[in-house]
Amino acid sequence: MTIAAVGAVALGHVGEAATLAFLFSLAEALEDRAMDRAKEGLRALLSLIPETVRVSRLSGDETIPASEVRELDVLVVGAGERVATDGIVVEGHSSLDTSAITGESIPVEVGPGTAVAAGSVNGSATLRIEATADGRDNSLTQIVALVEQAHARKGERARLADRIARPLVPTVLIAAALVALFGVVIGDPGTWIERALVVLVAASPCALAIAVPVTVISAIGSASKFGVVIKSGEAFEQLGTIRTVAMDKTGTLTRNEPAVVDVRPASGVTREDVLAWAASVEASSTHPLAAAITAAAPTAPRAVDVVEDAGHGITGHVDGRRVRVGNVRWLTPGNLSHAADDMAAQGMTVVVVEADGTTAGLIGVRDELRPESAETIRLLNAQGISTVMLTGDNARTAHAIAHDAGITDIRAEQLPADKAAAITELVGSRPTAMVGDGINDAPALATATVGIAMGVKGSAAAIESADVAFTGHDLRLIPGALAHARRGRRIMTTNIGLALAIIVVLFPLALFGVLGLAGVVLVHEIAELVVIVNGIRAARRPVALRGLSAPISSRTPTLSAPTPPELVAK
Repeated sequence: MTIAAVGAVALGHVGEAATLAFLFSLAEALEDRAMDRAKEGLRALLSLIPETVRVSRLSGDETIPASEVRELDVLVVGAGERVATDGIVVEGHSSLDTSAITGESIPVEVGPGTAVAAGSVNGSATLRIEATADGRDNSLTQIVALVEQAHARKGERARLADRIARPLVPTVLIAAALVALFGVVIGDPGTWIERALVVLVAASPCALAIAVPVTVISAIGSASKFGVVIKSGEAFEQLGTIRTVAMDKTGTLTRNEPAVVDVRPASGVTREDVLAWAASVEASSTHPLAAAITAAAPTAPRAVDVVEDAGHGITGHVDGRRVRVGNVRWLTPGNLSHAADDMAAQGMTVVVVEADGTTAGLIGVRDELRPESAETIRLLNAQGISTVMLTGDNARTAHAIAHDAGITDIRAEQLPADKAAAITELVGSRPTAMVGDGINDAPALATATVGIAMGVKGSAAAIESADVAFTGHDLRLIPGALAHARRGRRIMTTNIGLALAIIVVLFPLALFGVLGLAGVVLVHEIAELVVIVNGIRAARRPVALRGLSAPISSRTPTLSAPTPPELVAK
């Protein structure tokens, strides 16, 4: 563009050079505006952190800048105020509006011991919250950092645009030089040098360069506002190719709130002993079943020499006894086999407790299906996406849960390596996403075409291994996110095709003098604006999510997130 403008002035076409400079500058300004608009969602997220916060000190409450909050500070959050950083409630009962972060519009009840996220809006009562993260290094700022970095890892279409644009520039420069040389050879240098300049403008890859980035940034920024954090442009593009979704059972299809519903002690052992021994060794475990067992015996002392065997169980020493707690594949129920079968038939996960090599009893834990699970499976099937359940649980429990959810492909009793192998098999036939939230799911998440971590209660290993993380826990985000990514891929493809079509059409028109410099510039910049506007369309909320207007139950929030009042004011 610069060469063309300078050349036009040298040939005496000052008006055309000025037109080129003006239209090109206008297009660049609109391009910058489009990129800014694509990033507005990120700025909106950061604006959820208040500028100042009240902190409880020995001398009384003190107001300090939010950036100065440090871990273990106790924040005083009044009614209607925002939480400045992640923390745990230490005093007070209230409700929190997390809609701007997770897209879930139903307030969440909180009390002492409840973890809260930065950016949440407090309800009607004052809370005291112990900070678990610094003021500028919390879950909200990490989400923004992830999304800002997302376009750095380019997807297939971004790489395609780069592969086309990279050789195009030197090729066009050579072609323009040859056109000018041809004019010199035939004795009409003025006409052909002018056409060479027009060729430079006609084949400029501006639209091609912006075609994918504006779409990716718009779509990923928009996704972050309804609770989906996509870690890279590559992951976004791959998300749009998914034809199979594999899901873990515990914590994904189910509520992740298992509770002990039955205890079958062996002869000579009491129910209390079975629960106490199991709770002692499970006290240090992060597995969802461990929380249910420890909740059933909260006063049990911690075991020592605890070793966890992922996918099997856990071992420790309690009062001199070597206690093992695990699934029926790892530990044999022995004389309680019939009881184990009966519990499994009732949809319970059977946990075997062994003391000094002898079966001490069975614990039945049941985790109810999420209310939205069946609807999620129906929405996925309606999009032509098949579903698979992968679980380490026994076959009977897995089939009972899968039947209620509407899943027909069930793979039960899967160790972490088995899950990864199953995903490898599925990926070999069609693009597959894995949805999970536990440490057992990490290998499968890393193996899948796209790994999706349920971020609210997910383990750090799961979130680290995943390409996409949900800040909320409503499973209906899955079909919504897939539809969002597919539309983004279509927009990218359209943009690349349009950008190439403009070059193909304008090049011969410029070469043979059909269009002059001003005409080519005008058509070229209009095409670039069309590409930009089309890319911004990727920021629109997907129809699959707009349709979720009513909660399934009070425990399952909807995904229609109202805009915070301060953003409306802006």
